[in-house]
Amino acid sequence: MPQKPAGAVSAVVTGAGSGIGRAFALEIARRGGAVLCSDIDETSAQATADEITASGGRAWATACDVSKLSAVQKLATQAESLLPEPVDLVINNAGIGVGGTPVGETPITDWKWTLGINLWGVIHGCHVFAPLLKKQGYGGIINVASTASYSAAPLMGPYNVSKAGALALSETLAAELAGTGVHVTALCPTLVKTNINANGRIVGKSSKLFDRLMDRFGMAPENVVRMTLDAHQRGDLYVMPQFDARMIWRTKRLFPRTYALGTGMINRFAAARLQ
Repeated sequence: MPQKPAGAVSAVVTGAGSGIGRAFALEIARRGGAVLCSDIDETSAQATADEITASGGRAWATACDVSKLSAVQKLATQAESLLPEPVDLVINNAGIGVGGTPVGETPITDWKWTLGINLWGVIHGCHVFAPLLKKQGYGGIINVASTASYSAAPLMGPYNVSKAGALALSETLAAELAGTGVHVTALCPTLVKTNINANGRIVGKSSKLFDRLMDRFGMAPENVVRMTLDAHQRGDLYVMPQFDARMIWRTKRLFPRTYALGTGMINRFAAARLQ
């Protein structure tokens, strides 16, 4: 089986124009890798690429709407032509936030928008790149999920469902690729200081509460990214960078009934505070 070239990384990052995606692109470049920065907003992707090249790194930018399979297929073709070495790391990061209304009141358009980017974007990335990496015999895929993938927090139905699907896909793909030289990692953070609220559809007083929690408890994306890349290099499937993410994971699995009751109480308390 082919061996991964030592120290060589040719990465594709979706949603690289800001937040976690931008941090991934910058850190990969800092570690000596070449990066194709993609984003639905090509201007922001270009800004990330320019920052890398200004520091002596190698980066290119392109627009990509991950909700469309044809766009991700085009991204793979561009990566093959632009990157100096075969792609050996794909980061399915592009995502948006939706929340603030219960199931039944959340507009169906918000469900479709969220699933189109957060879930279908990851599906498209894995569908296109996993066979290429498997044939190559080495490489990796990092799917950016969330603690929401298993926490089932109220008033976040579309986001929870999309991230739960991304986590399930990551686990499935990890099993299918076992022994091929291709590793899969699912990133499941809680609050990370990004512009997900500004670019998403978190409505009403939930938006203000989210911003307050983010300011107080959010982790810098650079820290999340460094932990994730190190974990991926070790072959870890799960990355839960914050203490609360790990505690939620363990509590729900060890005490599912208690967790469900506690979540319901928090929902009622939050609803009263938001009135």
